[in-house]
Amino acid sequence: MNTLLKSVNDSSEDSLSPLTSKLEQEDQTSPKMSSNKDSQESQDPIACEEGPGICALMLTVISLFLVLISMPLSLFCVVKVVQEYERAVIFRLGRLLTGGARGPGVFFIIPCVDIYEKIDMRSQTFEIPPQEILTKDSVTVFVNAIMYYKVANATNAVANVDDFSGSARLLAATTLRNVLGTLTLGDILCQREAIAKDMKTTLDEGTQPWGVMVERVEVKDVRVPEQLQRAMAAETGNLIFLNNEH
Repeated sequence: MNTLLKSVNDSSEDSLSPLTSKLEQEDQTSPKMSSNKDSQESQDPIACEEGPGICALMLTVISLFLVLISMPLSLFCVVKVVQEYERAVIFRLGRLLTGGARGPGVFFIIPCVDIYEKIDMRSQTFEIPPQEILTKDSVTVFVNAIMYYKVANATNAVANVDDFSGSARLLAATTLRNVLGTLTLGDILCQREAIAKDMKTTLDEGTQPWGVMVERVEVKDVRVPEQLQRAMAAETGNLIFLNNEH
């Protein structure tokens, strides 16, 4: 009986051994398969990077051919000039050309394929309209300021924002209200330089992705309501009168 059971166990082990060996082989090969999948996934982003398509290359070649056969008349459409204070951002069939903005001086484009936009790199001035601001001590004041800014990166100014100038101006007005809303009336009247520095720092952080650099911010005028002016004048007169009596 014991010999019979032993033979049955041996036969069962022999029958399972191919299956178990197959599973062991799959377990050994699974890390390799997973590593291959990981390597393929890591290469996918690189493989998905799109370059100019066949149609784009064909249109470019055709345009160049037309430029060559129409020489020298085509030079009027190919050669462009930008001033010392300007830069040109070129798009070829909707794609931004590498190499950054062109200029100053002469640069070349391919007609019917390239479009370009000129950007003025000179400093510009914007007077922030008077903003009605409620100070920390619940006083309503009207404050206006002046912002000096210019384009530092022409490519970002074209590709990252619709209207860099209008966006920077709206952000300046909002920043003026936000900064002065955390201060008292006395701080606004006495700490104009500190307010200007805080505004410049905040504006630089907001306008950097747009290719705009804020050079300087100055608080121009702080207007107090007439009723408050009369109250302050009356209080000042009382103080002067008390000091004279003593």
